[in-house]
Amino acid sequence: MEQLTNNEEQVMAIIWEMEKALIREVLKRFPEPKPPYTTLASVIKQLEKKGFLDHITYGNTHQYFPLISKKAYRNKSFNQMVKNYFDGSAQNVLSFMVKEKKLSDQELKELEKMVENFKNEKKS
Repeated sequence: MEQLTNNEEQVMAIIWEMEKALIREVLKRFPEPKPPYTTLASVIKQLEKKGFLDHITYGNTHQYFPLISKKAYRNKSFNQMVKNYFDGSAQNVLSFMVKEKKLSDQELKELEKMVENFKNEKKS
């Protein structure tokens, strides 16, 4: 699975949310400044070439839908980021988040509970 550009991710986020969409519907949901229709159409065609989207044709109109789920893309992207930037270590990710103060005290407590629950499940 290829990595998406920022523009492609933005388009995919809209289509994942809508589940299926015409180009003009995606354009309506796009934040300002909206891209030109032709630019958006080009991005969508590129997403089709990369295997992220397909379409159903109704006359001259194409309705696009995702072939790859948001969850599958998120998992692949996150795993790649962990591999590339954190030496493949979840501990390095969490350490980074703690040091950068990206986790609140409440989130840290919830993580501790999750770890304890995971340990207990492994023992069972």
